[in-house]
Amino acid sequence: MALSPELLSILACPKCKGDLTPCLAAPDAIEGLACPACAMVYPVREDIPIMLLEEAVPDDAWKAGKRSAKDARDA
Repeated sequence: MALSPELLSILACPKCKGDLTPCLAAPDAIEGLACPACAMVYPVREDIPIMLLEEAVPDDAWKAGKRSAKDARDA
């Protein structure tokens, strides 16, 4: 089951309250939700958005393949 469009329309960045952009792993699989203003990505695990600041991954680390905050810190 993918994230519903209704859910995506109401989610906002917990830091700046800005709009989020889906990061697609496949045409219909959302892997993360990116905040362009904060340059952070919130991972989506098992179709559940993890909207916690401590779980957010910096955009540059996400683009380098890091999919968790722990992986990004350990790099």
